[in-house]
Amino acid sequence: MPELPEVEVVRAGLQAHVAGRVIARVDVLHPRAIRRHALGPDDFTGRLAGARVEAARRRGKYLWLELSDKEAILAHLGMSGQMRVQPEGAPDEKHLRVRVRFADEGPELRFVDQRTFGGLALADLVDADGDLLPGPIAHIGRDPMDPAFDPVRAVKALRSRRTEVKRALLDQTLVSGVGNIYADEALWRAKLHWSRPTEKLTNAQGRTLLEAATEVMAEALKAGGTSFDALYVNVNGQSGYFERSLNVYGRGDEPCRRCGTPIRREPFMNRSSYFCPRCQPRPRRPR
Repeated sequence: MPELPEVEVVRAGLQAHVAGRVIARVDVLHPRAIRRHALGPDDFTGRLAGARVEAARRRGKYLWLELSDKEAILAHLGMSGQMRVQPEGAPDEKHLRVRVRFADEGPELRFVDQRTFGGLALADLVDADGDLLPGPIAHIGRDPMDPAFDPVRAVKALRSRRTEVKRALLDQTLVSGVGNIYADEALWRAKLHWSRPTEKLTNAQGRTLLEAATEVMAEALKAGGTSFDALYVNVNGQSGYFERSLNVYGRGDEPCRRCGTPIRREPFMNRSSYFCPRCQPRPRRPR
């Protein structure tokens, strides 16, 4: 699933191309793409006709188009979902699932999803910690790049868990936006092993870790995000190139760029954790 930098690149593109426009018609080309909309395709398309897109919003890894009347199109990008802006009449993408046409007859918005793990749904906007969020994601915490993000509160939340620090960092209710890639990168920068118990994390280490996460995601955002294949692209179909700057993720057995020790890969939650065994020593087990 795309992480904060990738989703922010898409959000910015949507803000530039669809904000302020009125929807004329929506075509659902694959029902699975709106399976999260419980009332079905006819309700989805009927309620969107004539709606105005006020803005493209994001919190953490979650993206939505804010509509009038406190509603939103919540987008779940999944592993391969793409929000594409294309001239009306351009050839359809092979995995086009939903098409949104606008009253001004300008470029249309397309939801493309090869694996159909993602989807779109209409949701009511609700008040959550002072912001309006789609109801299904109202429990999601603020991300480190949010101006209202409180690092002291976030460190306290991380330390309150009784788990490994990487698991806590991936908990979107505590700190949103960080996924497997940027968690590994932040832990490397903070010189912390992924399995360090959160209760043994000091306040200073917690602040350093969150600062590292903010730093690496800001750098990734400038590079357009991280693209390992053609499945993550921005609204114009362009890939990000931050992969070239990754220090540990995906670099198993390659030398650490800080000390030269081979990067190690270990299984983690049906995924992988990458770390430097010298820079990020494993915490000692209690006797």
